[in-house]
Amino acid sequence: MNFPFYIARRYLISKKSHNAINWISGISVVGVAITTMALVVTLSVFNGFHDMVATFFTTLDPDLKITPTNGKFMRADDTLLQDIRKIDGIEGVYESIEDQALLIYGQNQKVVRLRGVDDKFQQLTKIDSITYGEGDFKLWDTQLDIEKSVSELVYEQVPCATLGIGVADDLGTGVNFTLPLNVFVPERDGQIDITNPEAGFSQAILYPSGVLFNVKQQKYDKNYIIVPISFARDLFGQEGMISALNIKANNVNEVKSKIESILGNKYRVSDLYEQQEDVFRIMKVEKLMAYIFLTFILIIACFNIISSLSMLIIDKKDDVITLRSLGANDRQISNIFLFEGRLISTLGAVIGIFIGILLCWLQETYGFVALGKSSGNFVVDAYPVSVHGWDIVLIFVTVVAVGFLSVCYPVHSLLKAKKT
Repeated sequence: MNFPFYIARRYLISKKSHNAINWISGISVVGVAITTMALVVTLSVFNGFHDMVATFFTTLDPDLKITPTNGKFMRADDTLLQDIRKIDGIEGVYESIEDQALLIYGQNQKVVRLRGVDDKFQQLTKIDSITYGEGDFKLWDTQLDIEKSVSELVYEQVPCATLGIGVADDLGTGVNFTLPLNVFVPERDGQIDITNPEAGFSQAILYPSGVLFNVKQQKYDKNYIIVPISFARDLFGQEGMISALNIKANNVNEVKSKIESILGNKYRVSDLYEQQEDVFRIMKVEKLMAYIFLTFILIIACFNIISSLSMLIIDKKDDVITLRSLGANDRQISNIFLFEGRLISTLGAVIGIFIGILLCWLQETYGFVALGKSSGNFVVDAYPVSVHGWDIVLIFVTVVAVGFLSVCYPVHSLLKAKKT
């Protein structure tokens, strides 16, 4: 057995001549354990929110989304885009084009993201699962053409708008709006004339689809409406263009690699996480900051270890003299107290990790810590937690490393001072 480690282990569990040393050693272990437990719980809560947000991917988020690297639009008939449709593993593809537009309904108006989609959208996204209202989702409707129906009944196809439930609430349209829903977008190459501002805008009318969509995310519910792609192209003045090619795939990672090898740098291929990149980047930054702050608290907690070792060196000065007489060199004696400090930090890390995982399990199972006083106010009633193995490894390495480094200089300095 390693001689310095054996002596350090005996010092850790043996009774000292002064009870204060035992108390300070115990406090050191508790301080490290509490900080370690806080690291486990805090990082697990961030993981819980991360995993929960990942479950909020909606039918409006395709498995893979191809967008132009430069600009907002790309040609739908690009040969590269046509080639990727033949890749194995792709279940279906639908085109979309979107940009900002101004909606006016009666006296209310709102700037929204108008997304035009093709006929495959309904089949590939199953949007009917998130619609609210009587009837089914549709892009076009049949309406009697009054002007042409003087002598005979003539029907025409009219574009329908499916509004997010938040957009409908802001405009006051309800599910089936009765007044015309006017849409305005700036002319592509036009300039606004102050004397006649309407001349600088393209204008069109939309009709109700009979349903609203409810994603339960404000990003979509309060900002998006869905219309036919041909209507959106005409309105935006982007004939033959799209802003995204949306793909449903079996093996997303494999298909993504194949697509990237074909498209090169001309287009960007985004999976579900990359489409929500801003949200997940913020969460990662918040998690990193929490880890850094708690590590600083851990460093402060390790000062208790330094105090404990200082008193232990003073208490064991006679033992040091005896060990030197028996042939122990200065390095071996230093290692005894270094191992003592490392044992304290390691013991605190193990206890803290165990308690932290236990608390996370209790929270995940019983939800003791609630998000609000009454259920139903939030998407989940209790704080979500998710323990990740790599986080546990990182926490253990951090605690042990901080504990090891914190005792090196004090031990060498104190033993040197005692020797002189």
